[in-house]
Amino acid sequence: MSGTPDEEKLEELRQQKMEQLQEQAEAQQEGADQEAAQQQAEAQKQALLRQHLTDEARKRLNTVKMSKPQFGEQVERQVVSLARSGRIQGKIDDDKMKQLLNELKPDSKSFDIRRR
Repeated sequence: MSGTPDEEKLEELRQQKMEQLQEQAEAQQEGADQEAAQQQAEAQKQALLRQHLTDEARKRLNTVKMSKPQFGEQVERQVVSLARSGRIQGKIDDDKMKQLLNELKPDSKSFDIRRR
């Protein structure tokens, strides 16, 4: 060990700072890797949708996603899973998309109010 206690403290602080910077760099790299994987998965999903949906069906799905994002994502996942399992013959047109939306639509609770 060289020198004074001040130099030792300074060296210790430098070492801690270097370790902290290395940890931050590793965390940023992991975040970038995860983001790249998410972008790739999204691109694959969009390619499958383009392949299996007609333009009208894609427009309807985009409209649904704008008004109800969670429901739109659910429908997209369903179409992708059907496509990957090979259960889609041809393309899904607007009428088939309407049927799919009706099948997946959450049951809305309606109330009948009767006056006595």
